[in-house]
Amino acid sequence: MQKLIIKGKKKLSGSITISGSKNATLPILAASILTNKKIILKNVPLVEDFYTMINLIKFIGKNIKT
Repeated sequence: MQKLIIKGKKKLSGSITISGSKNATLPILAASILTNKKIILKNVPLVEDFYTMINLIKFIGKNIKT
């Protein structure tokens, strides 16, 4: 693991936004077919794999609202 050491008199502060991960989203979508409960996913990367998975889930009869 890398380490970044900053020496100075002022403290650093701020925030960043972490984007969603395709590698996490696709397995979550696959697992969602196991329940009839409403599932809400936020911060999903809109890549071709995501849309392919959505179409597959719709094909097997699940309702999806994008």
